Amino acid sequence: MQLHGVTIEDTFAEAFDMKATRLILTADDRRWCDESAAAMCGFGTSVIACGIETAVEQTLSPEQTPDGRPGVAILAFAVSGKELEKQIPRRAGQCVLTCPTTALYAGIPGGRDVHPKRVPIGKSLRYFGDGHQISKQVQQLDPDGKTRPVRYWRIPVMDGEFVCQHDVGRVDAIGGGNFILVGRSMNSVTVACRAAIDAMRELPGIITPFPGGATRSGSKVGSKYAALFASTNDAFCPTLREVASSELPAEANAAIEIVIDGMSFSEIAESMRVGITAACEAAASEGLLRVTAGNYGGKLGRHHFKLKDLFSGESLGQPEGSP
Repeated sequence: MQLHGVTIEDTFAEAFDMKATRLILTADDRRWCDESAAAMCGFGTSVIACGIETAVEQTLSPEQTPDGRPGVAILAFAVSGKELEKQIPRRAGQCVLTCPTTALYAGIPGGRDVHPKRVPIGKSLRYFGDGHQISKQVQQLDPDGKTRPVRYWRIPVMDGEFVCQHDVGRVDAIGGGNFILVGRSMNSVTVACRAAIDAMRELPGIITPFPGGATRSGSKVGSKYAALFASTNDAFCPTLREVASSELPAEANAAIEIVIDGMSFSEIAESMRVGITAACEAAASEGLLRVTAGNYGGKLGRHHFKLKDLFSGESLGQPEGSP
């Protein structure tokens, strides 16, 4: 199919199961909040080497946060619950507890009766108080209309107290949604990429964890080196066109991949539709040639996002291979 003159290939993006959580970070002003969030999400691009994939999901106004201050919602994804439970307290301790005026709250409502598997935050960080920490349990109304007890910790620090919720639920999620922008030049795919990311930035339930929301080092499964389970996606490398099987048309000289993690299949699918549409609108005249996606023949994950289905107008709520 064609979209604004750009070819959308008849293929699919292959994604896999992950575990996820959402945190709400607040501070006295926007600058402290954003600096703490940038630190916490730093080096959180890929589970291949970073442990988790994490980024700011949305910027929150004071009216949207638990304490009426500027905030952000942060999403974090890992391949296992155990890894998420290790990474979140470590990053919160070094990047949020340390930042003046900040506080940290659960971004997934519901107690143990709703989400029995929990990620510790204040439960771990409280020990920094060296015995001076204080906990308080508050009855809180959740979106499902039920009132549940929520435990908070007040940890004394040099600007007063660091307030932190005891823990946060973790949920099943999906990682590795993607699409690849192929163009005549680096400028053409840059224009397309930035238009896509700008359009996707404030959509709920998804993050694009790589720098600027995109990566030039898209990977394939496996390597000639036994120690590596991923290596450069040579089919999209223009300099390997003559020595490896290529997926690039003759006139293409650059490709960039946008990788998406999301809380649900439908949220990833919608973000792909929005991003691809924006990319084609912005860069068709700049030399964007086609949009394709990364898949591994079904070897990597059970969630398949068929590009043509994104624009069919039909429901996109069911993942491939789901019960």
